Amino acid sequence: MDTKKENKLFGLLGKNISYSFSKGYFEKKFETLKLENYDYVNFDISSIEEFSTLWKKHTISGMNVTIPYKEEVISKLDSLDATAADIGAVNTIKRLADGTLRGYNTDCIGFRNSLEPLLNSHHQKALILGTGGASKAVAYVLDQLGIAQQYVSRKKSNTQLTYEELTESILTDHTIIVNCSPLGTFPKLEEKPNIPYEFLTKKHLLFDLIYNPSKTTFLKMGEAKGCQVQNGYDMLVGQAEASWELWCS
Repeated sequence: MDTKKENKLFGLLGKNISYSFSKGYFEKKFETLKLENYDYVNFDISSIEEFSTLWKKHTISGMNVTIPYKEEVISKLDSLDATAADIGAVNTIKRLADGTLRGYNTDCIGFRNSLEPLLNSHHQKALILGTGGASKAVAYVLDQLGIAQQYVSRKKSNTQLTYEELTESILTDHTIIVNCSPLGTFPKLEEKPNIPYEFLTKKHLLFDLIYNPSKTTFLKMGEAKGCQVQNGYDMLVGQAEASWELWCS
């Protein structure tokens, strides 16, 4: 059978995702590969309870998952890849040959490939801003790289700091800061994580998972202090390509 003539449907699961990178990226890929019968759509749902209905209503071959469902979707799947199980978050789903749904995490692939070339010997500890599904993939990669990490959240707990607790000493000690929160995403360009930017130095690496805008206020303020900065575009491309490989395997 000529697979290029098969009808295939893929999509992105999320909430308020009209801005999404994925739809345009995969539509361009399908066009480049001359996959005329392949479609990629946004499945914008208000509750994870709508998930099962989607898969019954549509013959979907694969799906990406974004905010806020990377953790919630796990209970709706039949199985998890070992890495996704370790991370505790899913951003890619594949319908297997037997019709069951398996969850994977390709965020970790995209993040590691984007972060690793930027690392220097003084990058030993990291602050992770935000505690959503993407932050779990970030923590997993940092563990793999032997980089200690500390979560920062608006809510206090035994395992995370609040933004108000961030001191000069903590920022001096943690020279990687990864923004996993949505603060600064278009159109709310003025928003930024509430960290003490005055304590940033040229030794800091600021990584923002946001890609729109290409340079958030978080990154701009870091750059003004001499920090190395990186947005989330390369990570997104990496995770998308890893998703595509899974769907095609």
